[in-house]
Amino acid sequence: MNMTIKPFVPSLQRTAGQSEPIAANNGKAYTSLDVNGDAGTAAAVADALAQIASGDGQQVTDLIDNAAPGPIETKWGQGFRRYAECLDHIKANGPQAPEGGLALPMRYTVMEVPSYSVVPSNAIWKDETRKEEAAMLAKDERDNARRSLYFPQVMRDARRISEYHHGLSPQSSECMDKLGIALASCDSQCANFYDAAEVRTVFYREMEKLLLEFYPDASEALVYNHDVFDKDYEGDRTEDQDAKNPGVNANYANLVHNDLNDNSGRVRCRELLTRNLRNFGREQHYTEAEADEKMSRRFLSINLAKPMETVEQNPFVLCAWPSFSDQPYINNYRVYDDRVGETTRFTYRPEHEWYWIPQQQPNEVSMLKCYDSICDGSVSRWSFHSACVDPTAAANARCRKNVVVRAFVFF
Repeated sequence: MNMTIKPFVPSLQRTAGQSEPIAANNGKAYTSLDVNGDAGTAAAVADALAQIASGDGQQVTDLIDNAAPGPIETKWGQGFRRYAECLDHIKANGPQAPEGGLALPMRYTVMEVPSYSVVPSNAIWKDETRKEEAAMLAKDERDNARRSLYFPQVMRDARRISEYHHGLSPQSSECMDKLGIALASCDSQCANFYDAAEVRTVFYREMEKLLLEFYPDASEALVYNHDVFDKDYEGDRTEDQDAKNPGVNANYANLVHNDLNDNSGRVRCRELLTRNLRNFGREQHYTEAEADEKMSRRFLSINLAKPMETVEQNPFVLCAWPSFSDQPYINNYRVYDDRVGETTRFTYRPEHEWYWIPQQQPNEVSMLKCYDSICDGSVSRWSFHSACVDPTAAANARCRKNVVVRAFVFF
């Protein structure tokens, strides 16, 4: 008897007023192309190879590489290949930052087609019969990082959100509902954030408690994984999914993006509840019917980022939902052996409303919404975010050391 579980295929979902996303498979999740329980992973790899063959990505790379020195004129405005070029432009031409703010280069994609990232654990990298395909995918992954430009942007101090949105406290659920971002406070009892087991047993519980206090109407908060960022860490960085250890990241995601979208917010929730898939937190064993019932009510995905020490360089920055709510997102597909994740990228707009937390302290938690099941336009659906380089930081400023947890909140 074939006991393969049919993967969850979400219906098409859009926010009121939102432009159609730039996506593959007519916007449907790859689970709709499942073959023998592979969750559509084979179809995603095939589409990635077909896109490489189309030459669309290479055309964007060539346009950037062959452009004349200096700023590159795009339909969004002037972009720059290098951070220093964009910073010189800002110093000469603006924009000017408000008090407590910062004008700086931000890196956005300029490729308006879906992109693919085949993760290191995918079997294709060890398949001797597919070496040529693997080499093509690896080259495209490297090239995709080059299909972006720096654009001038302004950071506002998130602690002063009430000055930009009268009466709106940055430490409120109302702020999250309106902007998709918020702040919180936590004096954590976790002594060692490099110890994955301690983070799971101590910090996960603290963050779940914080979320339930932040959303008093919520019925449950589930923290399901975390990442640690520290460029200067000298210990073992190795990731071990089986041991629920994310390792330690040496790189910061310096590209405007969001972790989820209309499809993946629901697929990720479903696979956690019914399959306990890639879950570092409390085990979940819902039946399909129980998951249907739980997901029939509002649920959110929220990332919470807490520094281990005062942030001096590579701050984590967040963009407010109203400034891009009508903008189409561009899908990036992360292809595993057992699932296809969907993250999103965005092109530049000068009116994007960015926030940072200058000299963010260890007890200050930045919160961003990655998904909200309410799509009637009454609340924010998500924020997008990035790391960036603070041009005003001292030359010897320490790079950001922080822990980021991902959670679902259910109502």
